[in-house]
Amino acid sequence: MLNDVTVFNIREYLSAKGDKDLGEDELRQFLSEFFCDKNPDVERFLKEQSIEFTKKNQSVTYLVFSNEDASLVGYFTITIKPITVNAENFSNTMKRKIARVSELDEENGIYTLSAYLIAQLGKNFKDGANEKITGGQLLHAAVDTIKELQYMAGGMVIFLEAEDNDKLMHFYEDKNGFKQFDVREMKCRDKDEIHKLVQLLKVM
Repeated sequence: MLNDVTVFNIREYLSAKGDKDLGEDELRQFLSEFFCDKNPDVERFLKEQSIEFTKKNQSVTYLVFSNEDASLVGYFTITIKPITVNAENFSNTMKRKIARVSELDEENGIYTLSAYLIAQLGKNFKDGANEKITGGQLLHAAVDTIKELQYMAGGMVIFLEAEDNDKLMHFYEDKNGFKQFDVREMKCRDKDEIHKLVQLLKVM
């Protein structure tokens, strides 16, 4: 794990019994300190849904704290989801790796597998906390956590969804080795518009 941050599974707070330092009230206090005007959905999920999703085992959220001053600098959420991948545009090496953990429909060349989804990834912009961690460091913290899960439970593929813009595609593809495999369409919140998200994967 990165030396300049500490990653904390929120289950540690939710499972605390009688501990003076940990507990759900303490957790909610930490969550109240998160602010992300760049992506209100990221802030909304952390404050309104992350605890219930973790309690119901739908996903698990991890808080990321700066080791310098223990401030909350970001968070990420991980779950496991089934995906289908058309590996036509991938290299033969990538195809072989995906084939190890998937079922192939030979008729259409589609692989079906379960993968680790980085469902949320957000920096805290309150009081300049975002300056204490880079987007790359936050993503690496999520990937390192998944590597620990992989060691215990197996699996090889990580995926995520991102807005289709050049800056994000450069960040995920060129800087961090993710590859596009599909596009998902969804309706925008409170708007009758179709929103496109690029799906990207990485094989560990």
